Amino acid sequence: MLLIRTYIAASTIEGVGVFAAEPIRKGASIWQLDPDFDRLIPTEKYKAAPPHLRELLDRYAYPSPDRPGFMVYEVDNGRFMNHAERPNTDFSQYGGATAIRDIAAGEEITCDYGEFFEDFERLHLATA
Repeated sequence: MLLIRTYIAASTIEGVGVFAAEPIRKGASIWQLDPDFDRLIPTEKYKAAPPHLRELLDRYAYPSPDRPGFMVYEVDNGRFMNHAERPNTDFSQYGGATAIRDIAAGEEITCDYGEFFEDFERLHLATA
């Protein structure tokens, strides 16, 4: 769950992205896993879901790094965060994330998917 005010807009990275609605200071906590707002979906339910739902989860969910057998689907704007080689956030300590530099209001908030999605690099290279 995002801990900061955000909005969704067109992204130069891909499609849409999540943007800071106000300035964010370096070191600020910006995200925290909250099972009340971040859905943990059992992998077997994902596999049994209709194709259109699997497509949605393929795009916006990721395998839970600390709960094998589950996928995380964020119900807030966090699911629109795009990957960047040089992100402005740090998700390396799963369960929370911080801003690694000041982020201006109106700036896209980005992360490195590889910090919480172990197979991202391999899958990303296979589709590139």
